[in-house]
Amino acid sequence: MKRPRRPRSSGRSAAWFLIGLAAGCWLGRRAPWEPETVQASRQIVNQVSEAIISADQSNTIVMANPAAATLFGTSVEHMVGRPLGQYIEAPVDAGDDGQPVDYFRPGPGRAGRRATDYTVTGVRVDGERFPIEGSVSGADTGTPFYTVVLRDVSERRRVQEKLTRSHDQLRQLSAALQTIREEERTHIARELHDDLGQLLASLRMDLTLLQQADGTPRDSLRLMRGMEDNLLTAIASLRRIATNLRPRALDEGGLYFALQGLRDDFVERYAIPTTLLADEAELRLDDAASTAIFRIVQEALTNIARHAEATRVMMNLFRLNSDLLITIRDDGRGIRPKDMEKAESLGLIGMRERVWAMKGEITIAADEPHGTRIDIMLPLHGHLV
Repeated sequence: MKRPRRPRSSGRSAAWFLIGLAAGCWLGRRAPWEPETVQASRQIVNQVSEAIISADQSNTIVMANPAAATLFGTSVEHMVGRPLGQYIEAPVDAGDDGQPVDYFRPGPGRAGRRATDYTVTGVRVDGERFPIEGSVSGADTGTPFYTVVLRDVSERRRVQEKLTRSHDQLRQLSAALQTIREEERTHIARELHDDLGQLLASLRMDLTLLQQADGTPRDSLRLMRGMEDNLLTAIASLRRIATNLRPRALDEGGLYFALQGLRDDFVERYAIPTTLLADEAELRLDDAASTAIFRIVQEALTNIARHAEATRVMMNLFRLNSDLLITIRDDGRGIRPKDMEKAESLGLIGMRERVWAMKGEITIAADEPHGTRIDIMLPLHGHLV
């Protein structure tokens, strides 16, 4: 029984041999092949959907298929014999003695979908420049020549640019929302402390005076003492809420004292020994940077309290030139990769967004031998006071 033919693949390893074979025959640099083989090779080259160009070491095009002619808006006859640089923009540093392989060299932003692909700039006959992705393969049939496979990636580039713009807009929105949130927290904290706090303090003073008045029945005094205890509890709760919204130490003492207060409160609430290594002189920053760093550390401690099952925490903040390096480590169960990919991990997302808003870098990973380590690098240019 006769097997059905497999469909031909374009621009793949099976076609490379035939492409080179056809190009070699056209160049006439090897012994003549059978006419049927040459004809079959030419048909494959002409029928593939990807653009194929062959050029010699002087960058002169010796072969092009119809797909290449369509890509550059011209004809095969017009392309053959013309310089490769007329259709593919040569790198600035290629030099006059550059070869086709010099058009496709590793460099920033040049990698394509495969490791052998590089993104370059194509030039149509009307002068329009457009992004193309291609790979080059060399062959030596007496005199070296090169075969290039090209693909138009204009649409992919437009989609990537659109996604990048959308991503940048989301980042800007996130930063704006963080700023608005901090402003509202500050406003509410001040209202609670200045208005409600003073009112409760005034009520306590009045209650103390009533207790000291002569002739007050014993039952009334007992009731007043209970009222005073409730007032003290309310005042303590108010201070805790206001501090969580916006610690006064951040405004009155600066970042260093705010972190000390955060550490002390963490130890008191969760009984987890915590070490803070920092220098007050290195943490004299403006309000925006101080608030962002405080919230990052606060979120890290919250995650440790909720998930780490740690028995010890170490926080280290120090300046290196114009960068602030932050390391937060615990000896808990260690974070897993899937924990960082959870959609509900809003705390980690918030930390990353604050770091990225300051143009910094953050790494969160399991520590050795156990626990979790957070490393953050924040550039402080423009934030020092």
